[in-house]
Amino acid sequence: MELINSTNMVTGYAMGMEPSGRELLIVVIKGTFRLPRTGEDVRLHDEQLPLIMADSFTGEPGFSAPLDEIDFAPRKHRCDVLLQGSAHAPQGRPTTRVPVGLRIGNWKKIFAVVGTRYWNSGVTGVGASPGEPFVTLPFSYDVAFGGVDTHHENPAKHVAYTRNPIGKGFHKYLKKEWVDGSPLPLTEELAHPVDRPDGDYVPMAFGPIGRGWTTRLQYAGTYDQNWIDNTFPFLPADFSEAYYQAAPLDQQIPYPNGGEEVVLVNLTPEGHLSFRLPSTEVPVVFFRKQKGNRHETFAALDTIVIQPDRDLFTVTWRASLPLKKNMFEIPQVLAGKMSRGWWRARESGKTWYPSLSHLVKADKASAKEESL
Repeated sequence: MELINSTNMVTGYAMGMEPSGRELLIVVIKGTFRLPRTGEDVRLHDEQLPLIMADSFTGEPGFSAPLDEIDFAPRKHRCDVLLQGSAHAPQGRPTTRVPVGLRIGNWKKIFAVVGTRYWNSGVTGVGASPGEPFVTLPFSYDVAFGGVDTHHENPAKHVAYTRNPIGKGFHKYLKKEWVDGSPLPLTEELAHPVDRPDGDYVPMAFGPIGRGWTTRLQYAGTYDQNWIDNTFPFLPADFSEAYYQAAPLDQQIPYPNGGEEVVLVNLTPEGHLSFRLPSTEVPVVFFRKQKGNRHETFAALDTIVIQPDRDLFTVTWRASLPLKKNMFEIPQVLAGKMSRGWWRARESGKTWYPSLSHLVKADKASAKEESL
């Protein structure tokens, strides 16, 4: 299959599958944009980041926070809003606690980033040491509340905080020698600070959540003996496409139209930064084998990843087409807009050249091949 890219961004395609077992052709368009300063216009970055072909992590897979997720999810019914970054103390003055916030249109999320702390046992129970001052402090689910408690001598009593098994601060058993000196998380809800190792807290970060964490795993379906005997290799009947959303539920928003205001608070050295999402429509045309038979649609803006520490952000659009049999029924896909001349040439079965110089180069190349 030929994918024609007329977007100035990166594109790619892959096969997917609906829960019903029907195959999908997935087309993804990802643009990398410079992070503008307040008041500046958004423009494409000189370097377009490639499409992500496999999940990546901050460290060892399965034992560290998800960093980037593969770009070829079959479908996303909502837009994932993600951010990789650091908290910055206001005016660059060292502090022990900073609220960080992200807003897009009417949606927002705010939580606190706190300097390094440790659990200490005392007469009145377990408490936290004062936070250490910081100016800039990176954060992710690696340092959000969670983790595993494997201190008990009986392995059957080892336990994980399944909402974030790679985090910090969680202890089920509060023996002094197991708890004292162990680190607290660096993030917490503004109105619900972490003050007990065995408490129930929402892990706070802006990144993707793990595929096997309970808040996401609930959508994956049931893989039991009945599935092995009667459904494999297809998805189980109780699989939900909500599983493809990489962001936690409170970072999933309706598809943006483009032009929405984005506000970052204490996520850059300036303290406050605002800009607008690009107002870019991405048409996608699936051409079928039969002449004149095509499916036209607009790709949905379903993933936003902001990386303030790299002064960039990416926006991903996605379109998918259910297939009757297989992808060979779609010989060509166009992503973006082409000129009327291109359309006329295609309808008449002629070769289209964007300029006279391209035609001359093609003629020279053809003449050279004939002379060999």
